[in-house]
Amino acid sequence: MYAIGYPLLSAVTILDILLLIYTFVIIAAVVLSWVNPDPLNPLVRILRNITEPVMDRIRPYIPLIGGLDLTPLALVAGIAFVRHGILTVVARMARDMTM
Repeated sequence: MYAIGYPLLSAVTILDILLLIYTFVIIAAVVLSWVNPDPLNPLVRILRNITEPVMDRIRPYIPLIGGLDLTPLALVAGIAFVRHGILTVVARMARDMTM
């Protein structure tokens, strides 16, 4: 079971780090949207190119509340569920395989 446990644990760790980084990218995009930056700025374009495809898929299901777009909040909550719920269980299973 070592052949499955260690690679699975490594994959879970890498995915956890990537999801954490993506959470910070979402937060940065939200903060930038509050100040209405220049859309031709390379940093703004990169952040929007990374976050908008995912948020565009979720937006039809999340209603606007008081004119606020809660899509980033729902996305961060979903990422938190995956990180702390699903990945924790898979990591525990992978650790049990390595013993």
